[in-house]
Amino acid sequence: MKTIHISTSTPYDVIIERGSITKCGSYISGCTKSKKAAIITDDIVGKLYADTVVSSLCACGFEVRVFTFPNGESSKNLDTLGKIYNFLCEYGITRSDLLIALGGGVVGDITGLAAATFLRGIDFMQIPTTLLAQVDSSVGGKTAVDIPGGKNLVGAFKQPVLVLCDSNTLSTLPESELACGMAEAVKYGMIRDKQLFELIESHDLSNVSEVIDDIVFASIDIKRDVVEHDEFDKGERFILNFGHTLGHAIEGWHNYSNYTHGMGVSAGMCMITERFASPDLAERLRKCVTAYKLPVGTEAPMKELLPFCSVDKKRDLDSISFVVCMEVGKAEIRRVSLDEFYRLMEV
Repeated sequence: MKTIHISTSTPYDVIIERGSITKCGSYISGCTKSKKAAIITDDIVGKLYADTVVSSLCACGFEVRVFTFPNGESSKNLDTLGKIYNFLCEYGITRSDLLIALGGGVVGDITGLAAATFLRGIDFMQIPTTLLAQVDSSVGGKTAVDIPGGKNLVGAFKQPVLVLCDSNTLSTLPESELACGMAEAVKYGMIRDKQLFELIESHDLSNVSEVIDDIVFASIDIKRDVVEHDEFDKGERFILNFGHTLGHAIEGWHNYSNYTHGMGVSAGMCMITERFASPDLAERLRKCVTAYKLPVGTEAPMKELLPFCSVDKKRDLDSISFVVCMEVGKAEIRRVSLDEFYRLMEV
């Protein structure tokens, strides 16, 4: 077992331990005085792990109910959020009770937002079951849903009280979901940790499971350091958006269907690196993500992608920020006018 302590406005631990999902009740008992919990999950993860979590909680004296919604980004919206609120009302959840996000990034995002806003705030914890959620979205306190105007435009900062990362859950992931998480892990290596990047590029999708615990730990530790310095995304934390400015645009162009977040981040990282860094670095990054069956670009015309960038939350007034890595392990934030960004991207 490895533990990373996150010193934010709500301090909490991230526990990385194989098999931890089977004894989650004992861990959860240590971070809440309540004995009433609501599990929020999707229809894929629920079938795999909800019974295990419920059994562990009940063995520790908890009263538990489960709310399940259809899997996928298309469910991360205000309609699903409203159904969660109604479920919490019907179950009689109070401010002293606990929500548990059991699933990937979509489950974590929408459960976190429900916890931030229901009764003006109740505790929640994360049991991330995808690699992307373990290395990135379950830690740091960003919660959100999508609206027709764009991705993650309605949200709140809400830190969990505990995160349990059980690498055993990754064995049930389809290859595409594992690849999706590796895109975020590559991002962490590119922005902050040369050794992490070298570890990732020395493996591929067929054998990365051999070092996945090390990758999860290193990625979370990088995010811990960044979030502790900039919890509310006013400065340094923006480096975590490497690949996301174009990545979110690509996802939007695909209507957030049949194109994963990790695919968008991978393509976005490669496209930005090709435009600003050396050809050698661009080729090295392309080779790395290709080993994980991730895209290096997109068929979407740049002129059709740019309007999505203009409504992204990274825009401020008439300017936009984006992240570039001129060498592995170092990131820099650049801010230009929208007109200049359009010009740079269309080159």
